[in-house]
Amino acid sequence: MIHPDPNTLYPIAGWDHTCFLKNTIKSQKIIVGDYTYYDDPEDVYNFEKNVLYLFDFIDDKLIIGKFCQIATGVRFIMNGANHAMDGISTYPFKVFGKSWGETPMDVVSKGDTVIGNDVWIGNNVTIMQGITIGDGAIIGTNSLVTKNVEPYTIVGGNPAKLIRKRFSDKDIDALVKLAWWDWPVDKITENLPAIVAGDIQALINNK
Repeated sequence: MIHPDPNTLYPIAGWDHTCFLKNTIKSQKIIVGDYTYYDDPEDVYNFEKNVLYLFDFIDDKLIIGKFCQIATGVRFIMNGANHAMDGISTYPFKVFGKSWGETPMDVVSKGDTVIGNDVWIGNNVTIMQGITIGDGAIIGTNSLVTKNVEPYTIVGGNPAKLIRKRFSDKDIDALVKLAWWDWPVDKITENLPAIVAGDIQALINNK
């Protein structure tokens, strides 16, 4: 079998709007799995520009799983955007140095932002700090995600709220345990008819 190469920048011949995202990433604080793609008609290198406030002096990462689908304009607000709120002012005096450089600054980190596998994130979605989005979730266009998203759910709005579950609780649990995205690519390819048809039992039978 000849499969798409996850190490190819532009996997669709003659089309430079869509990239396998991991091949554009320079920051060591952004980790992207195989076959996750990003679409941007302007420039696929815009993705990293939209990971905002990801500073070296704060210990957080953006972790994105395999086979995710990320649309134009998706933004991730990282922990560097947080300002301390216990004092009179929220102004970050310390970062401007000079005589202000020794000013205490306690920025609260909400941890890594983690996007599961096979997650579809629509156009112009904003995802806040420390959010976890479960495997198989769908995030509607223009949503603001302020809370964790459960696996195989559809959310949307500002702030994003549950619209519906994609499958029954039993099937969701089975799919998360199955983790087809971690199978060898030959096995994934052989099971594509069942994957695209939603035939969960066939996948379970072939695991």
